[in-house]
Amino acid sequence: MKAIRKYIDKIKPNFEKGGKYEKWKSTFDSFETFLYVLGDTAPSKGAHIRDAMDLKRTMSIVVLALIPALLFGMWNVGHFHYLMLGEQATFMQEFLHGAIRVLPLIVVSYAAGLGTEFLFVYIKGHEIEEGFLVSGMLVPLIVPVDVPLWMVALANIFAVIIGKEVFGGTGMNIVNPALLSRAFLFFAYPAQMSGDKVWVSGLGGAEKMADGFSGATPLANAAAGNMQAMPTVWDMFIGTIPGSVGETSTLAILIGAAILLYTGVASWKIMAATVVGALSLGLLFNAVGSESNAFMQMPAYQHLLLGGFAFGTVFMATDPVTAAQTERGKWIYGFLIGVIVVLIRVLNPAYPEGMMLAILLMNVFAPLIDYYVVKGNINKRLKRAKVQTK
Repeated sequence: MKAIRKYIDKIKPNFEKGGKYEKWKSTFDSFETFLYVLGDTAPSKGAHIRDAMDLKRTMSIVVLALIPALLFGMWNVGHFHYLMLGEQATFMQEFLHGAIRVLPLIVVSYAAGLGTEFLFVYIKGHEIEEGFLVSGMLVPLIVPVDVPLWMVALANIFAVIIGKEVFGGTGMNIVNPALLSRAFLFFAYPAQMSGDKVWVSGLGGAEKMADGFSGATPLANAAAGNMQAMPTVWDMFIGTIPGSVGETSTLAILIGAAILLYTGVASWKIMAATVVGALSLGLLFNAVGSESNAFMQMPAYQHLLLGGFAFGTVFMATDPVTAAQTERGKWIYGFLIGVIVVLIRVLNPAYPEGMMLAILLMNVFAPLIDYYVVKGNINKRLKRAKVQTK
């Protein structure tokens, strides 16, 4: 690392004002700050808040928390590929197949997203913003494994430009860029984002397939009323079910949640409120019941284990930029996400997932929630002040 530091210091004058590559200074600074902490410090005099945590370190912790879901997703992709073929395979064979299929998604995601951000860095003359360090990893984990790479690239470019840069960059975006990327794919290319053949590697074009194998997700089976095909609760929790790369294993996601909560990066209030909201409406639907709607009869707790609920609750709903900021607002925001996702799943048979739309919808309403929470607090204090003056 010392050799790299010396090399950077050697070429740095070329990018300073008056240097040969002055116009690329912002791009050079972006690479330097990605490798090393800035040497700038606050003035020695005066009161300042100092913290070892900055945006880059926060993003790094989130990426670290995503690793368990990523690794399990790689194995699960390979597991279902060989299960589809009806062939026996070792753990390493399954993992390697999954890694070969998933790693290109990650590479393309980062290349397209960071490439777009570097373009805007050059245009604006600012340092690169680290927000895409997380988005670049999130996108490959929330899409089907067989989605074409060019679609992943296009969706990331769309999300960076429309979801972030038009609003001023990282910290100014209204909706989660990774979810916007998935929404773009879902509505622009629904055939590649839904159905039974997109969740298992090679299923769409496989020449050989084991008899009786189905690539349908549990949510798709429930929406179709095929409750006999539902996996066991243990399989749902561990994640040995078809689905997006990183969304199937609740166990792996909980490990990531523990990392985020221990480091204080994510809000436990939003996570808890989302779970309470989903369980509340799920239990209400269980009590009402309907023979014509199998989703109403599905135990409420299973909503927490299926689809993108766990992944969205831990990694998407808690996004500090697009979520509610006030403490009471976090409870309201999370609760409504849980309610809306179950509402969409049960009452909209055309779209049995729901988590993506629920979070995007509440991203838009988060500022309004905070506004009324703050306004309510101000009104309470004003009333208290009036009582004291009397």
